[in-house]
Amino acid sequence: MGLLIDSTVFIEAERKGITAKEAIAEISKHFPEEEIAISVITLTELAHGAARAKTLTRGAERRLFIQELMMSVPLMQVTPASAIRAGEIDGANRAKGVHLALSDLLIGASALDLGYKVVTANVRHFRLIPGLEIIPF
Repeated sequence: MGLLIDSTVFIEAERKGITAKEAIAEISKHFPEEEIAISVITLTELAHGAARAKTLTRGAERRLFIQELMMSVPLMQVTPASAIRAGEIDGANRAKGVHLALSDLLIGASALDLGYKVVTANVRHFRLIPGLEIIPF
């Protein structure tokens, strides 16, 4: 088992001035037996935030945070099986009138395929993924 950490956790940490390593250490303290990883999709979301920073300095700080994060945890790829699972979940949800962001679908589907739980501050969205174990942060 393991934990796939959603970008919302790192966004909150970064806003509070906590480094990527410190955020991971805090999570490890609460879940010492679990492997901690992130999806490459999380990198996409964090890079988006860095590109949208209001100042050059803030953007540079966010890019450094991303670099530190990439050196601190395993990066999980989106596999073909995860992509298909995400599409199936999305199709079933949309048939019920429920819309979920593609990034959350891919992270959630990847976690399911890995047998991991998702740690997130965005419980509302991830609850829309059947069978996914969620740890609120």
